Amino acid sequence: QVQLVESGGGLVQAGGSLRLSCAASGRTFSNDRMGWFRQAPGKEREFVAHIRWSISITFYADSVKGRFTISRDNAKSTVYLQMNSLKPEDTAVYYCAAGNGGSYHSEKSYDYWGQGTQVIVSS
Repeated sequence: QVQLVESGGGLVQAGGSLRLSCAASGRTFSNDRMGWFRQAPGKEREFVAHIRWSISITFYADSVKGRFTISRDNAKSTVYLQMNSLKPEDTAVYYCAAGNGGSYHSEKSYDYWGQGTQVIVSS
């Protein structure tokens, strides 16, 4: 089992920045894949960013590339999502997820999910 707790969401103006955190506990060593997803009102949940605990290779959705940065602190078992140059279309509930295998951008590759943290970007 893996427990994930997100924090850092909030209200920010367009052009601003936020940093989300995802604190992981439990069997993190057997769930190497860590991802951020988001779900906007009335839309399906979508992939945002990915990183592994074992290798710092990252992937991003095209919509956030160049603006968002995913990183991790293995000592703290925490994954971060630094979000810069935020746009109103980034407004969504952001979820942290853990898993192993499969495709980094597919929800099916992740077995554990956090409760989500709300990000609202005002224009």
